[in-house]
Formats: sequence, structure tokens, C-alpha cells
Amino acid sequence: MHSNHPIGIFDSGVGGLSVAAHIHRELPFESLIYVADSGFAPYGDKSTQFIEQRCQEICQFLVQQQVKAIVVACNTATVSCITELRARFKLPIIGMEPGIKPALQLTKTGIIGVLATEQTVRSGAVNRLIFRFSDSSKVLVQGCPGLVELVEQANCDSPSLMTLLEGYLQPLLIKGVDTIVIGCTHYAFLISMIQDIVGQHIHIVTSHEAVTAELQRRLVANQLLTPEQQITEPLFYSTDKSVKSAATISQLWNKPINLATF
Repeated sequence: MHSNHPIGIFDSGVGGLSVAAHIHRELPFESLIYVADSGFAPYGDKSTQFIEQRCQEICQFLVQQQVKAIVVACNTATVSCITELRARFKLPIIGMEPGIKPALQLTKTGIIGVLATEQTVRSGAVNRLIFRFSDSSKVLVQGCPGLVELVEQANCDSPSLMTLLEGYLQPLLIKGVDTIVIGCTHYAFLISMIQDIVGQHIHIVTSHEAVTAELQRRLVANQLLTPEQQITEPLFYSTDKSVKSAATISQLWNKPINLATF
């Protein structure tokens, strides 16, 4: 590994672009390689064994590209296999976890909601975070099947999406939540719609700042921050070979991109 080498970022699909954009903004001189495993999305309804196999294949690809660190920009992948990835690949690997701790610092009612994929809910990782941080607060976990698929289609403002979101959010609002944790990177593209539904008085928390800060800390600790002072555009790869994949990533990245497949 060398300080001029790129950082690898991957997700089950396009959701991790929200994390990549934050990293690109906060660490603008770092070169990035983003991999969307959209050909196998969503991970939320897959087995742990399948997810681990996919993540190992993607990490192997990124290592071949000589990345100096890997960001697993996917909550489901993180809870499913980050321990195994860290044991196999000897470079800094940073994962995602729902921002339950900062949410608990924001709540006034003592009731927060977590939006997550079914696999993340089943993994028990959220419950471990709740046990670790919640104290006397109440944390309500809401599985959200169907949202990832709509974001993968860049279908982020459709009536069907609004209906799904309302169905997931209303039970949380009825129970008095005043803070909502985004527990899937795909859902970050829905924040404005979520805010419209729940109202401006509800806090919405992501893990993007924490992940970027941890990445920067690990790069500094390993003397891997780039000395370059030039901004470069990320390289984008996808396992979805359809023409629409490039258009979706371009739309969510807010500028045209060149997409390679692997």
C-alpha cells in the first residue's frame, strides 16, 4: 500500500454512492474506486453466506486495483461479514453501522426509530447497538423491504415509493419517535422525502460523517493520506451490465460518469 493509491468503496448497489459523495467532499484529494454490486442487489433478502461470498469477491477485485483501504458502504454487508473480511484482507476496512449512539444524544422523547433492511434487522447487530447505547431510551427497528429496489432504479420520487415510506414511517410517528436513523445507505437518497413525511421537527441521522472520520483516522494512523493536491473523479464499476446502470449512477452522482463492468 502507498499513500497515492486509491480508496475502494463498495455497496450492494448504488446506495453507497451517498457515502462516496461524502468522502469525496471531505477528502477531495483522495482517489476513489466505487463498486456497485447491482447485478446481485438487493442484499437485504439474501443469505449471510451469499453476501459474504459477494463481498469477498469485490474486496479481492479492489485489492487487485491496489487500494489502500476499503469502505464497506453497506450496512447489510457490514453486519453480515466485516469480521471475515478483516481477517482475510490485510488493509484498513471500515464498515457501516446505524447511528444509534448520536441519535440517542439528539432525542428529547427518548424514542428513536431505525430504518433498515430485513437482513440487517435479522442479523442482531442493531440489537447489540441498542443494548450497548440505549440505556433507558426506546429504539424501534423498522424493516423496509422494497425501498432498495426502487432506489436501484433511481425511482426516488414515485407515488409507490411514497406509499411504502408512509407505511414504514407512520407506525414510528404514532409511537412518538423524534429521531430517525438511516440504517441503509440506499435510504440516504430518500432523506428529503422522509423529512417531508415526518416533518422538519424530526431529526434524521446517517453514519456518513462517522465513517468518513474513521476512514481519515485510519489513513493518518497508517501514514496513508495522499500528499497530492489535485482533485480526481472516482472510477465507477458495476456488476450490472445493463445500459440503465450507468444512467442511474450518473443521476445519483449528479454528473455524467463512465462505468466499467467486472
